[in-house]
Amino acid sequence: QVQLVESGGGLVQPGGSLRLSCVASMDIFSFESMGWYRQAPGKQRELVAVITRGVRNYADSVKDRFTISRDSANNTVTLQMNSLRPEDTAVYSCNAVFGGNGDIFWGQGTRVTVSS
Repeated sequence: QVQLVESGGGLVQPGGSLRLSCVASMDIFSFESMGWYRQAPGKQRELVAVITRGVRNYADSVKDRFTISRDSANNTVTLQMNSLRPEDTAVYSCNAVFGGNGDIFWGQGTRVTVSS
């Protein structure tokens, strides 16, 4: 069973930065895609950023502020979040799609709160 373990959430003031990490229990190049989703209170889960076959895509709301990257040596995908806004407050979850059979895996989520 694939495990995805997130870390790095917390409370930050508007304009601040946080770095989220997602460590996979297997080689991340086994996954067709890996990304981050978020769900704010009372809202549907939405895609934040994803790497699919090496191509990065971002939600319009986070472009130029967030950066997704991967570290194959440590089986880690990170999300660097800069210029955070109150509307970025949400539970952020790591997602991976296995390249072999398309199975989808989720981490447990990490909470990000942007507030003064």
